[in-house]
Amino acid sequence: MPKIKAIIFDLDNTLVDFMKMKEVAIDAAVDAMIDAGLPMKKEVAKSKIFEVYDAKGIEYQQVFDTFLINAIGNVDNKILAAGVIAYRRARESVLVSYPRVTITLLELLKRGLKLAVVSDAPRLQAWLRLCALNIHNYFDVVVTFDDTSKRKPDAEPFKKALELLKLKPKDVIMVGDWPERDIVGAKPLGMKTVFARYGDTFGTKISGADWDIDDVYDVIKIVDNENSKI
Repeated sequence: MPKIKAIIFDLDNTLVDFMKMKEVAIDAAVDAMIDAGLPMKKEVAKSKIFEVYDAKGIEYQQVFDTFLINAIGNVDNKILAAGVIAYRRARESVLVSYPRVTITLLELLKRGLKLAVVSDAPRLQAWLRLCALNIHNYFDVVVTFDDTSKRKPDAEPFKKALELLKLKPKDVIMVGDWPERDIVGAKPLGMKTVFARYGDTFGTKISGADWDIDDVYDVIKIVDNENSKI
């Protein structure tokens, strides 16, 4: 019997180049808001929007409302609408998976492994990203913040995924870009862990994972090696 029976992936910055999408989308939104009458320089506006994200979380859905209240004292719907439309258009144009994500998922499925996602994103946002990339049907299990009301590294999201997969921790590998959440959360439960260095935005030197990878396809090599051991 194979030793590794499932792979759990983080979503943002592991499967999806999330920060690239966010940067481009905010850039477009600010341009549109200034064009609609926002009395603020572009770099100042971008900085203040990311201050809202820092305070409320990167998935905060009322970011432009809060930004406008802070910036001009009220929500000007003309400026808000311009920003929202520009953000959505830009997001859809740059929301991409990392190189070789699709082929990696297909190769894992061919090997008979189950696939799961454990993400801190809200349920709808996670599914919107998976569907936009057309990889939503590859996963047996998708656990989001809405499923446990806990964020990684809390054990609950990982336990929920294991429960739905009907597998023990030793049968599963967790792949993620954020050691303090993905690795610290999964490893104490007994899962093997992979650090997706290609998605790291913190300049991590020591991940604490069982393996560090620079290409998502390296997960295939790890699985093949683990499952070939007697």
